[in-house]
Amino acid sequence: MKSIKYVCLAVLLSTVMLAQAPASKPAANTDVYHVHFTKAALGKAAELGRALATVDSSAPMPGHFIVLRHQEGDEWDYVVIEHLGTKATVDASPSTTPPSVRDLSAWHGDTFVAGPSWKDFTREMGIGENASKTANAVYIVSTYRAAPGHRDQLEKTLSPVAGGKIETGNVMMQHLEGGPWNFLTLTRYNSWQDLASDRSAPSNADGWNQTRENATFHRDTIADRVFPK
Repeated sequence: MKSIKYVCLAVLLSTVMLAQAPASKPAANTDVYHVHFTKAALGKAAELGRALATVDSSAPMPGHFIVLRHQEGDEWDYVVIEHLGTKATVDASPSTTPPSVRDLSAWHGDTFVAGPSWKDFTREMGIGENASKTANAVYIVSTYRAAPGHRDQLEKTLSPVAGGKIETGNVMMQHLEGGPWNFLTLTRYNSWQDLASDRSAPSNADGWNQTRENATFHRDTIADRVFPK
């Protein structure tokens, strides 16, 4: 009888310890990515989308990118997030983009950011080997600029947190060079239904307030995925 009691006690203690274990830490930002926001020239949105989804064999990491298409929010039409590896260089060589492709865009903005490994990025964004299973995924793309002296606080507020009733993928990227923002966050929902369910849940007022206290600017956009399919 004593041995049975000890086994039961051990199981109970291990269960409590698992329940109290802290959430896993978000993936470290070890790699460099290029973030390209672009607005299509009038009447050229479909052509621009096809051009952006074309794999460039001369890229540092061919095929290591995702193309998202605006649905609701900011004024851009597409954002391309391209993985460049653990280092990136910029040289003075002229662009090899032909004018026929270049002129599909009315304007664009480029930023280099620090992000997670490609393995972690593909897992969170539901691409790579799992792309066909997340063909109906919906993404929220957000950019934030911290208030002076509040960058660390904003980073802590925006850091992905494990858990939640709705399965999501989450990535936070940090500005290196480029646009007038400090952080880019990406949240993946597997469907519009999951997004709606998440939004219908009670809001996190504390998180909302903390973000507003530490950020002087932010923009949010709902998007779907053009590449990979």
